[in-house]
Amino acid sequence: MSLRQQLTDAQRIVVKIGSSSLTGRRGLNTERMQQLVDTLATLRRAGREVVLVSSGAVAAGMPALGMKHRPRDLAGQQAAASVGQGLLIERYDALFAAHSLVVGQVLLTVDDLTRQAHYRNALRTFTKLLQLGAVPVVNENDTVATHEIRFGDNDRLAALVAHLVRADALVLLSDVDALYTRHPAEPGAERIVEVADIDDLEVDTSRIGSAVGTGGMTTKLQAARIATAGGIPVVLAHFDDHGAALAGEDVGTLFRPTGKKRSRRLMWLAYASQAKGDLLLDAGAVRAVLERKASLLPAGVTGVRGDFHAGEPVRLLDPSGAVVARGIVNYDAADLPSILGKSTHRLVQERGPEFDREVVHRDALIVKLRGGR
Repeated sequence: MSLRQQLTDAQRIVVKIGSSSLTGRRGLNTERMQQLVDTLATLRRAGREVVLVSSGAVAAGMPALGMKHRPRDLAGQQAAASVGQGLLIERYDALFAAHSLVVGQVLLTVDDLTRQAHYRNALRTFTKLLQLGAVPVVNENDTVATHEIRFGDNDRLAALVAHLVRADALVLLSDVDALYTRHPAEPGAERIVEVADIDDLEVDTSRIGSAVGTGGMTTKLQAARIATAGGIPVVLAHFDDHGAALAGEDVGTLFRPTGKKRSRRLMWLAYASQAKGDLLLDAGAVRAVLERKASLLPAGVTGVRGDFHAGEPVRLLDPSGAVVARGIVNYDAADLPSILGKSTHRLVQERGPEFDREVVHRDALIVKLRGGR
């Protein structure tokens, strides 16, 4: 059975839909929303779980506020999102209700996925909604997000949500029908049917997003890299092909998983966490972490940057300053300088048994993944 055919057996699917596929100059495109909901309702009747990541709040609110173009200023975007999010979820609620399905609105900010406590709260919400048979409808909380703390597009958000809920597949739907060997408008451009490794691609990703959206091909490749690194296959397809894509047919571009599924904690570390500081490692410690999958001990740390506390995420840097891993540190930053370069055995002798611990335990450490932060 091919990987595309296996998608038809995926029990938990994250589907992302872009603004350009849902909205037009007059606001929400009810016909398209109806088509999408009908398809997702069919999946639910077959016993499969669906999480819908839906853009469209800003675009939906623009006509109601008399805006002819997407606002460039943050306040204008927030105002449009405030009006449009209500219109968007109201329409989804009515369309899913016709299939006897309940929707649950989940608005996320970067903090909800970068802070560990918030991450656990988001997981509990998704878990309960799915247990109760509801369809989570997810969007970035544009009303309160700022330029400094936002996902920037829902492609990356969808990939992070796919990791959070441990999805079996991620489907990205937009006005782009596939990845091509060159810009789709150029003669000789050919659809790339399947991608085994995104890092091996040599393609033009300059195609920008639509007038109402924020994403483009680059953001979709970033999302695909994040998802596939965690063992989740990704399909990129045009909205008009959404039924075929979810049925495992040969449409769009399929991105094969490049990594195995890891724990939520490690995927949070790799892609969603916000590092509070840096640990500088000597060459021996780098080899131990990368090659032997060992814990990081005080003897291998040569320097500390940042102000962090035990239990917070940090980056591990090699002697050249390149990030090689991320981990949950077991010491406060203020306590580390006095123990750097010393063996654990010596520290226990000098300071007592409470120093018989790693700086970062191997079970709370993940080697830098492609697309990781």
